[in-house]
Amino acid sequence: MKSVIGYIGQKGYQSRDAAFDFFREISGLYYLTRATLYCTFIEPLRGKPHKWGPVWTQMEEVGVKSTLIVFLISFLIGVILAFQSAYQMARLGALDYVGALVGVAIIRELGPLLTALVMAGRVGASFTAEMGTMKVSDEILALETMALNPVKYLITPRFLALLIMLPCLTIMADLMGVLGGYIIGTTTLGIDSAPYIHHSLEAMKVMDIVTGLIKSSVFAVIIVMVGSYLAFIIEGGAEKVGENTRSSVVVSMVLIIIADLLFTSLFYFIT
Repeated sequence: MKSVIGYIGQKGYQSRDAAFDFFREISGLYYLTRATLYCTFIEPLRGKPHKWGPVWTQMEEVGVKSTLIVFLISFLIGVILAFQSAYQMARLGALDYVGALVGVAIIRELGPLLTALVMAGRVGASFTAEMGTMKVSDEILALETMALNPVKYLITPRFLALLIMLPCLTIMADLMGVLGGYIIGTTTLGIDSAPYIHHSLEAMKVMDIVTGLIKSSVFAVIIVMVGSYLAFIIEGGAEKVGENTRSSVVVSMVLIIIADLLFTSLFYFIT
């Protein structure tokens, strides 16, 4: 099979135009994603199981060490939503429905989206910087020389780790956002606890949680693949690593928001 590095790393020639550049990048990203999915899900069925040690290590790095920042941001977003929605709901005489608005907004939309954006900034940049440094120092080429598949060795553990941990972080972010709204609603806004909880549970549905988890899984794929691809195409020195690291954050965030728009539109019409 043709080397992944050899395929996606063909950057030594001048591009013809912007459209050619765009489709070349899409082609390289597709090829790397296909190779990653094959190594992750097909090879274990053919007698090449994963080594779970690196996966556990990455799960700690991308999941456990991101818990605090995800908790803090989600809690504060819940507080902000409660304040902002209370202002409008009070004018309509429906202050008790603040909990319903906060709960649905967090679980259906803001929980998965904000968690993915945080992880794109923290984890996606880390993936690009780590593997990009390995690329410019020829460590990835050394792996191929030793007949080790760089996709399976480097990307698959990160892919599995984020695919598992991002939905988990999303669930925890949902809980923290709802908790933040509840605390502010019942202590500062003067809403009784019983109606707040009742309207929240009445508005939130299991399907909202499911759609959020589906989104988070797709966001995980975007973060890992964009970060890895921009690392593998690096040619040059340390400044190119920094440039592609910045690009990985921006591209990941844009693609996450586009994917969120597509899924939100789809779920709107099917639910």
